[in-house]
Amino acid sequence: MIILIGSQKGGCGKSTIAVNIAAALALKGKDVFLLDADPQSSSMRWAQDRLDTEINPHIPHAQASGNIHQTLKDLASKYEYVIADTAGRDSRELRTGMTVANILISPARPSQYDLDTLPHLAEVYSQAKDINPKLSGFLVLNLCPTNPVIKEVAAAQEFLSDYPEFKLASTLVYDRKAYRDSISEGKSVLEWSDAKAKHEIEALVEEIIHG
Repeated sequence: MIILIGSQKGGCGKSTIAVNIAAALALKGKDVFLLDADPQSSSMRWAQDRLDTEINPHIPHAQASGNIHQTLKDLASKYEYVIADTAGRDSRELRTGMTVANILISPARPSQYDLDTLPHLAEVYSQAKDINPKLSGFLVLNLCPTNPVIKEVAAAQEFLSDYPEFKLASTLVYDRKAYRDSISEGKSVLEWSDAKAKHEIEALVEEIIHG
């Protein structure tokens, strides 16, 4: 299965979602490969930190750019799950990745700046579906405010309901320090001490992969 992580805007926590999903699957004993197709190389650095500090399970990883269609196809023939992290913009990597992926996960902050990118993403996604009908798309609200007084999430959910092309994940991922702290040590939140963050990633993986 090829899971592509991509969005039309940077700063939405895309790489954080990618590495935590990869780690969650690896910790379940799945055969996982992490492909970093983002020039910022955040996922690559995390995976290399994990290797350098001998954290198990080791997650095989590599970097790629440009047309990643064949790279993903080749990796999918060897690994049970391929997690591909692409740049936070309309890129060649995102477009070519969608032509072969099984699932697109697009994280978005519950802010108007992020939500305003959805019309263009929906257009790119629809074009990819013409080529790859098996592609499923999920929108994931990420970096949600933990303060219950802030009503951004409810407003974002209402806005996103206007995009039937995508499934809106019911799992919310909140802005927690545990995500930043764990990544700085080559770990996932599943290997950290924040029970709420662990539950978020576990629930997200279950929802996206098993429905």
